[in-house]
Amino acid sequence: MKKLLLGLMLFASVHSLQAQQMMNKDMVTTIGRAEEEVTPDIIYINVTLKEFYQDGNTKKKVTIENLEKQLFQSATNIGVEKKDFTIQNIYSTNYTTKKKKETDILLSRQYRIKVTQLNKLNDLFDGVDAAGIQSTVISELDYSKKKELEKTLKVKAVKDAMDNAKILAEAAGQKIGKAILLSESPQMIYFNSPRVMAASFKSGAMEADEAAENLDLHIKPIKITSEVNASFEIL
Repeated sequence: MKKLLLGLMLFASVHSLQAQQMMNKDMVTTIGRAEEEVTPDIIYINVTLKEFYQDGNTKKKVTIENLEKQLFQSATNIGVEKKDFTIQNIYSTNYTTKKKKETDILLSRQYRIKVTQLNKLNDLFDGVDAAGIQSTVISELDYSKKKELEKTLKVKAVKDAMDNAKILAEAAGQKIGKAILLSESPQMIYFNSPRVMAASFKSGAMEADEAAENLDLHIKPIKITSEVNASFEIL
């Protein structure tokens, strides 16, 4: 226990000494930034399916299981993998018939679908009864090479910080030395316009071909930004 306490005290002392030495040095502090626009190549779509009665006949219910099979098959046909087709939420509503005043429960399910073959996006709802599509929305956009791009942007941001520090130091007739402190701000992704939204469908209000035409495929670019705070020794 005494050894542990001694070790902690020694660590605290060394850390305090290093901080004091840093404060005693003349330094310049600046910010470096780097950014790049890319077109998303991954789209996450939320689709809500809802049970309904064919032609209003309460004896002809199209079940959520049948609608799910239709959607899953259409998604598979455009290259969506099983792991990229998931259930997000489950809902239910009461339906009361006008004549007999009997109450039934209609189920709804929300699915999250990851689409990577964007040229086939219009075919996502092929084979799905349009009356069973309650709503769709593009919930998220992503870029498959984002990790590699982030690494490149970090390097550029540090170089930008160095250039900014040199400008400040040279204006004061001095030069910069080694980096004393480097810290990264949270990585940011900016959408240049509101996220692309798919059309909302109301049961029985649209035919399948109309639904496809209303799906906006004009994907706007996203801006990925890296920012670092940097302090350099002044010589």
